[in-house]
Amino acid sequence: MARASEFAYFDHSGPIGMAHRGGAAYGPNVGLENTMGAFRRAVAMGYRYLETDVHATSDGELIAFHDTHLDRTTDCVGAIIDLPYAAVREARINGTDAVPLLTELLEELPTVRLNIDVKADSALAPTVETIRAHGAIERVCIASFSERRVRAARRALGPALATAAGQVGTGALRYAPGLVSRWLHTPAPVLQLPVAHRLRGRQITLVTPRLVSVAHRLGKQVHVWFHPWSDESAAEMHRLLDVGVDGIVTDHIDTLRDVLAERGHPLVPVV
Repeated sequence: MARASEFAYFDHSGPIGMAHRGGAAYGPNVGLENTMGAFRRAVAMGYRYLETDVHATSDGELIAFHDTHLDRTTDCVGAIIDLPYAAVREARINGTDAVPLLTELLEELPTVRLNIDVKADSALAPTVETIRAHGAIERVCIASFSERRVRAARRALGPALATAAGQVGTGALRYAPGLVSRWLHTPAPVLQLPVAHRLRGRQITLVTPRLVSVAHRLGKQVHVWFHPWSDESAAEMHRLLDVGVDGIVTDHIDTLRDVLAERGHPLVPVV
């Protein structure tokens, strides 16, 4: 059973603040999510943990991008899996910024740690290859809604790789913390889950003191993220930290910066 303290990725003092897609709701980053500019601005603010999704192009290049298609955020259209990198390279996010490769993030921001969500099966092998080629195993945590992809990444990169527990484990901890044998034996040292979940018209709070307590007894960290409809206010961030979460993943990186400073954990800006 893996404990977070055994992984270099979690070697951090105080709560972890993580910039979701570079901090997509931060004023200068609006419309520029998952761009090198957005990631650089988060790092300049003091963030040392960044979140990104990855997809592979038709010829196997690995890009740091959330959507399956280019349509929503760029001036080009099409499914990434169907497009060669030569075509994706021409796309501009918000008409100005290029779609970055994961390699660019690792090389241009060497001090940061990355939470990487592998969004498709086609992205798994390129993700493993990129991490291995850059010697970045201790700098990354692999997550995915597919528990199979997480297990495959762990097998390929070895026990030093930090991974996030799959959705089965999340549900078990929330609704039946006494019946978590499957999750107990996972090598995943961190539980990542949304603050709340909607089920049949009801909003269910997932992040509770009981859940955090169980996870901590197992040596796991708890990182939380927000749905677009979630309350992502400073008050809610304070509540989550009071409950004991170990990390918050947010688009509102300026809000979390201020919350952490108020609690005695100021980010250190990079000049």
